[in-house]
Amino acid sequence: MKTNTRMLVEGAVMIALGTVLSFLKVFELPWGGSVTLLSMLPVSLFSIKYGIGKGLGVSFVYALLQMFISLGQVLSWGLTPGTLIACLLLDYLLAYTMIGFAGIFRTKGLPGWIAGTVIALLLRLLMHFLSGVAIWHSAGKLWEGFDTSNTYLYSLLYNGCYMVPEIVFTVIGAVILLKLPQTRKLLTAEDQ
Repeated sequence: MKTNTRMLVEGAVMIALGTVLSFLKVFELPWGGSVTLLSMLPVSLFSIKYGIGKGLGVSFVYALLQMFISLGQVLSWGLTPGTLIACLLLDYLLAYTMIGFAGIFRTKGLPGWIAGTVIALLLRLLMHFLSGVAIWHSAGKLWEGFDTSNTYLYSLLYNGCYMVPEIVFTVIGAVILLKLPQTRKLLTAEDQ
């Protein structure tokens, strides 16, 4: 019982920390997407500590929170009902839930923790890419002077523009934190 309570509290703290960090943006793009100050790292660490199942649960709650925070902005884009559903499902619910896969190689030590984090964030990029294909395909031309007729290339460039730096910063932050003996001790505590 004590362990479950501690895990729930840790999950809530990581969701809150990730949410606060998501407001600290290095830069933001006009149609959504931004580079934040390590906002995905707390949920990644939770998944590394407790595994994919619990990590996906916490990351789904984080996804819901991110969706509700951004809902006003998303609704202002004038998306059709179909693209709005695709956006909410792919850009929020599925994309942020992918962070829970960071614990996929949790038993492999530091290399596994880093590999899991990279895989989770690449899965998030994949969800944004798929959403971009669906949205840009229906929108045609959004930016003056930029033809979006090649929706695959456009989505890859647009979403890669913020997700690649986000992945790099998160991995650097993870490496720094995961090399600390204190963090390693917390992630490998036997009383989980």
